[in-house]
Amino acid sequence: MTLLGHNYIGGGRSGEGDVKLLSIAAATGEAHAVQFVTATESEVSAAVDAASAAYPAYRALPAEARAKFLDAIAEEIDALGDDFIAEVSRETALPAGRLQGERSRTSNQMRLFAKVLRRGDFYGARIDTALPQRQPLPRPDLRQYRIGVGPVAVFGASNFPLAFSVAGGDTAAALAAGCPVVFKAHSGHLITSELVADAIERAVKRSGVPAGTFNMIYGDRVGAQLVKSAGIQAVGFTGSLRGGRALCDMAAARPQPIPVFAEMSSINPIIVLPQALATRGEAIARDLIGSVVVGVGQLCTSPGLVLGVRSPELTKFIEHLREAMAAQTPQTMLNSAGLKTYGGGVERLSKVPGVVAVAAGGSSDTQAVPHLFKAEASVLFTKDAPLEEEVFGPATVIVELESREQLIDFARNMHGQLTATLQAQPEDLRGHQDLIALLEQKAGRLLVNGFPTGVEVSDAMVHGGPYPATSDARGTSVGTLAIDRFLRPICYQNYPDELLPAALQNANPLGLLRLVDGEPTKAAVNDPRAV
Repeated sequence: MTLLGHNYIGGGRSGEGDVKLLSIAAATGEAHAVQFVTATESEVSAAVDAASAAYPAYRALPAEARAKFLDAIAEEIDALGDDFIAEVSRETALPAGRLQGERSRTSNQMRLFAKVLRRGDFYGARIDTALPQRQPLPRPDLRQYRIGVGPVAVFGASNFPLAFSVAGGDTAAALAAGCPVVFKAHSGHLITSELVADAIERAVKRSGVPAGTFNMIYGDRVGAQLVKSAGIQAVGFTGSLRGGRALCDMAAARPQPIPVFAEMSSINPIIVLPQALATRGEAIARDLIGSVVVGVGQLCTSPGLVLGVRSPELTKFIEHLREAMAAQTPQTMLNSAGLKTYGGGVERLSKVPGVVAVAAGGSSDTQAVPHLFKAEASVLFTKDAPLEEEVFGPATVIVELESREQLIDFARNMHGQLTATLQAQPEDLRGHQDLIALLEQKAGRLLVNGFPTGVEVSDAMVHGGPYPATSDARGTSVGTLAIDRFLRPICYQNYPDELLPAALQNANPLGLLRLVDGEPTKAAVNDPRAV
């Protein structure tokens, strides 16, 4: 396994800079010998230029050619063996089983987007045929489909070194849309990033796609230049609210503003309703704590807030939560920066008036200690909303509300979330339709029972939500709908049939389901212009 530590630009490697980064083992703090070279300003520009040069040819490839490219990436990722898993585990402290599952998720995402390309619905083909005899004015022939927006900057996430990183969902969606990628590697898993980038580069060569279709740069301070670069046409980001908002502001201030699709902050509230408490409160408590600590709480969907209305059953439930949390043990986080941030979040919560720590899973100075807090209901409604500030790690807060009305009031004013979960029996759901209507406005995914950790990659999944969960609630970063973020519509008016994209030609050579004169059909178009 050869490591170079140089940036990936236009199919080549470049290491002009003199600022070096090191891969630090999460569990031991030991530095790897290989140094990773931070991209210089000229190298960032070169990476963007390479993506811009690749865009016309890559976008023009038939969907089947792009699908084969994604399949090739998937095959290369699957071929990364036990030595790769061991290296990623050293760098991130994640267990081999978790990483093997994440490797499969990463390759399967690529295959899923390849399926989308072969299916063809991403084109969104619409045709309004000419009406030359229409009065008082004739209608022209109008044909619309969607194309990739152009080069996309993607920022690697800290918590998923494979599935939300170099070959993760944002990269897969952008490449599927016909958009070359300039990827900014996360400094917490540098070796992992290089090994996956090598796999993508092998797929580039196998598939014959343009060399600048994929590029990757290293560096902690290269993001601003990347987002401000004129060639970049959209941004995908997963990370902190502060970081995501900064990127959004930079992109909006450009001479040509561009969209930033940022997943940023969510506390993913769990609402425990009365009948569910009465029938299975102990089981809910046990499984909820399991959801809080899974992955050391380093999941975007980790439940950071639990709500219930005061009752004897809720009192018992809180005691079950306390017992379950006290039985947990400290765990190693992905990196020292994450541990420091988590420790700061726990300290902040402990100093909020009306909030008390009721259980901790052990003690440690070098690992994340799971925490359960209890807050008075009044804390929910304070101006700065301290319970809605995400603590990224294995901690959650239980709030005992005074009444059903108080629960409704909180839901009405709650920040946007990736998820909201109802632990409920059927009678609970029937009696809380007003609550559900409010949650539908505030969350991207509404769960009944179960827990939000664990995000299925599928056609129907939504991993998004109103601000501050994301910067744009109309999209998702998981699932096939993610491709929509990197597509834009274009309309052709009175174009000669033979010069139209295949998706819009009269004969429908791709066999697509298209909207023709307001009716969905796979039939060829009877073009009045040809009569």
